[in-house]
Amino acid sequence: MQASTPPPPPAAPSGTAVPFDSTAQLMTEISIQLGDRLSRVRLHGLPPRPRAARPPGVPCPAGPPDASRPVRPPVVSHPTLVAVAHGSRDPAALRTVTALLDRIRELRPGLAVRLGHIELNAPLLPDTLAELDGRAVAVPLLLARGLHADHDIPAALADAPHLATRLARPLGPHPLLAEALHARLEEAGARRPSAVVLAAAGSRAPASAADTARTARLLSDRLGGVPVLPAYASAPADGGPPGTPLSVPAALRALAARGHRRPALASCFTAPGRFAAQCAAAAPGPAAAPLGDHPALARLVLHRYDQALAARGGCVQDSPGAATVTV
Repeated sequence: MQASTPPPPPAAPSGTAVPFDSTAQLMTEISIQLGDRLSRVRLHGLPPRPRAARPPGVPCPAGPPDASRPVRPPVVSHPTLVAVAHGSRDPAALRTVTALLDRIRELRPGLAVRLGHIELNAPLLPDTLAELDGRAVAVPLLLARGLHADHDIPAALADAPHLATRLARPLGPHPLLAEALHARLEEAGARRPSAVVLAAAGSRAPASAADTARTARLLSDRLGGVPVLPAYASAPADGGPPGTPLSVPAALRALAARGHRRPALASCFTAPGRFAAQCAAAAPGPAAAPLGDHPALARLVLHRYDQALAARGGCVQDSPGAATVTV
């Protein structure tokens, strides 16, 4: 005597789940569905399901929705990188900074890179910001902290409430900056200097001297412990009270007193200008060119940009007029 097969569960309105009356009914439904699936198995897996008929008036999609079509990721709009240069009356300065930005674009294709100056050159930073919308990261092409980085640039960003902005920290100190300084010294013929003067612009901000001193130590490490003395183009040439930062002539005299008659001069400037030319003219030995479009400096600009984006959750605030974050 054969056991009777329990009837399938009663049909239910669309979207309504009906419970099975018994375990036997549940097992019967499982067997039916499993048998249906197994009957369609082939050597290389399940055949593709037939497409459902497209209702009249529905446009045809761009292509078949199968695995043969590559799935393109959604387009992500990265914040504009606004490189903030100081500016100079020297015509070579703008050409040099433009070359640096071109190298940055080569390293990061697709990233929008714009230029804004603090003073003396067009475009000025407020004009550049006024032409943008959405999100932007300002990267100062300054090599240490100071009034421009701590006050002038944040003020310009605050005056652009239509943008969601972030402010990266200045380029120095950083090992990539020391790498670029070292390379420029070698290009000037100072492959094994006995001592180096690190010439920088200088600032009244105490943090500026601290940053430049740190860069001097990083450069000394790259040179194998060679003495590197930081000096400032804006410092008084004849010195001052104890604690006054050294001018370039004062640093040269200090090294000469230690027996270094022809120290090399490392130019801690992004681009040519009055300060860079003034410092180079004072050097009795080889004087390096400004950093310009050195590849290490371009990588450092992108590193500061990425750092700014990664700060506090890793994304730029989406609301216009968001508070500027300095990292």
